[in-house]
Amino acid sequence: MAYKIAVVGATGNVGREMLSVLAERQFPISEVVALASTRSVGTEVSFGDHTLKVKALDYYDFKGTDICLMSAGGTISKEWSPKIAAQGPIVIDNSSAWRMDRQVPLVVPEVNADALNDIKKGIVANPNCSTAQLVVALKPLHDHAVIKRAVISTYQSVSGAGKEAMDELFRQTRAVFVADPVEVEKFTKQIAFNVIPHIDVFLDSGYTKEEWKMMVETQKILDPDIQVTATCVRVPVFVSHSEAVNLEFEKPITAEKARALLREAPGVLVVDKREDGGYATPIECAGEDATYVSRIRKDPTVENGLSLWIVSDNLRKGAALNAVQIAECLVNRKLLRAA
Repeated sequence: MAYKIAVVGATGNVGREMLSVLAERQFPISEVVALASTRSVGTEVSFGDHTLKVKALDYYDFKGTDICLMSAGGTISKEWSPKIAAQGPIVIDNSSAWRMDRQVPLVVPEVNADALNDIKKGIVANPNCSTAQLVVALKPLHDHAVIKRAVISTYQSVSGAGKEAMDELFRQTRAVFVADPVEVEKFTKQIAFNVIPHIDVFLDSGYTKEEWKMMVETQKILDPDIQVTATCVRVPVFVSHSEAVNLEFEKPITAEKARALLREAPGVLVVDKREDGGYATPIECAGEDATYVSRIRKDPTVENGLSLWIVSDNLRKGAALNAVQIAECLVNRKLLRAA
């Protein structure tokens, strides 16, 4: 059986990647429609060997559509996702708009696909990009030894902030080399040759919203009893997020056991040689589907502690790939509502 798919936000980084991943994974499609704002109408986007002309979201009739992949931001999703779902399709939303809604499952298929069995509003939420790769790596460890506490420091690429952010890194880097003035527009400070410990808005707690999202989303997806704290940092990398993660467990677990569990875990690739270059870095993970785990080692400062390094392409597992994997689960579990 083949399915009609709509991609909203098809001209953005993630929307384009969604189309690419659908084609690469040979999702059973009868028709795919690229949608965006009226100003993007007529723009061409790639879908495998073909090109699609973008249509306007405002005037599109979703009747007969099976799945809508939504990547147009939280404001648009809040307005449009319920309207689209009311016409039949299940909406898989990549924004933060629905993630903490108790009636909306927040899903990473390798971790909690069973949450898809209870879709009340016709909407499924994709987690934050940094959360998705984190929980893929934590799941097998938590199942074995029960994580009590997780301390995460992220090293997040500029693509997480969109195409304009990538352009700003490029312009600033060039400006440094030719001694031109460095102009700051998208970020709060210069990003080229710098790191910025600030992603999203500040909350009253002193955490940023990005940090809060990682904390509460990890609890919703994996286990509400895990204590999570995060520091999220933007780094001058184009694609792929990295995370330094420190874990404290209820039960004993060795680095060797963790390594073995992760090697068997779906979606995980262990690259952990204790030698020069024996670890994953962002540049090798760009364009790849796996969540890479390296530097797995015992933390001697707590009774049952481990430290590890996690890297993944934020546009793929952190967004587009995860959304398509959710769509595949809906098909495989026969959970689609539209005929």
